[in-house]
Amino acid sequence: MVSDLINYPNLKKVSNNRKEINYANRGMSLEKDLDLTNEFYRSSGKAVIHKKPIPLQIVSVDYQRRSAAKITEAYFKIPSTTDYNGVYRGYYLDFDAKETNSLSSFPFSSLHRHQFEHLNAVREQGGIAFLIIRFSRRDEDYLVLAKDIEAFRQENLRKSLPYDWFKQKAFKIRNSLNPRLCYLEVIDIIIKEADYV
Repeated sequence: MVSDLINYPNLKKVSNNRKEINYANRGMSLEKDLDLTNEFYRSSGKAVIHKKPIPLQIVSVDYQRRSAAKITEAYFKIPSTTDYNGVYRGYYLDFDAKETNSLSSFPFSSLHRHQFEHLNAVREQGGIAFLIIRFSRRDEDYLVLAKDIEAFRQENLRKSLPYDWFKQKAFKIRNSLNPRLCYLEVIDIIIKEADYV
């Protein structure tokens, strides 16, 4: 009979039985992937895209030691708009990153009204406004133009974008080692088609 334990040199015994695989926390979060991607784009001189700081009003700070000051109370000054903005090939980019665990849709409740209004204002000024949406359980990332979301919302009473809609209307983002999310490849297509406003 073969043992289902593996003996390692440090004398630890590790079970070789894998009855259940948990995919809940595999990979990195979308924002971490985007931060690494944008760092790669900046360091290679391809684009200048940064995560926007969250505007906070600091109310209370605990100064136990000067080197270890700790914020104990803070509030949002104003509602945050979107997560990222920057410039690529002379084009202004403004976008938000959203994740969903749903297999069937992306709920509009994940996109706050002021964020949607901001994306539309960017469009009106000629900027490229979009969302990068990750279907976590599918391990798929999509770039969705704000104008396409607006069109869907005007034509439908649904409270979510169905997954099948993404397969037809959104741009699937290729993943790689560097950059992690090749979303500028999609932006190149959008610029070429000049159909983002």
